[in-house]
Amino acid sequence: MLGIENLWLFVASGILLNLIPGPDSVLIAGRAASQGFRAGSAAALGIGTGTLIHIIAAALGLSAILATSATAFTVVKVIGGVYLIYMAISMFKDQQGDGTTKTFGSTPLKKIYTQGVITNLFNPKVAIFFLSFMPQFISESSENKALAFFVLGLIFNVNGMIWCHFIAWASSSMSRKLSVNKAVRKWLNRFTASLFGVFGIRLLVSTQS
Repeated sequence: MLGIENLWLFVASGILLNLIPGPDSVLIAGRAASQGFRAGSAAALGIGTGTLIHIIAAALGLSAILATSATAFTVVKVIGGVYLIYMAISMFKDQQGDGTTKTFGSTPLKKIYTQGVITNLFNPKVAIFFLSFMPQFISESSENKALAFFVLGLIFNVNGMIWCHFIAWASSSMSRKLSVNKAVRKWLNRFTASLFGVFGIRLLVSTQS
């Protein structure tokens, strides 16, 4: 009806793509490990919100600006990259001697949700991904390509939320088992902070292609 083609292949591809680690999954795992499943869930819902905004923008054609304008792409990637590096520095700076963090381990859920939105929203690669990936599953003869795009985006986002909440559950469960080991917690926090730094730098040096 909407001109969506090979839906099963789209779903399978989307699931495989969600399995690839990125700043979103690192944020979820880090929050869940330090504050429990609810914190990881808040981060996941924030990321889902950011993804939904990307989907709407792509369906309306707004994301095409990021794909064609070098200036717009650069502005968004710099904001996103600097924010990820800021989070990395904050985690290192706030780490205490026992391996916990003064702020990363006790952040309000609302702020964690906002961090999830920002982390996802200011990654221009996400917008370009939707523009290049989803049109492959929409027929040229579709009478409402924008609606078909939006429906595919919702399917992708729902599958992504399931995976993200699995990450939150697994990370919080593992953290409880390792909670007695302060050395493990210390290095886990450092590792998470380092990943944020790496992803931030990668985003800063990324290109549109």
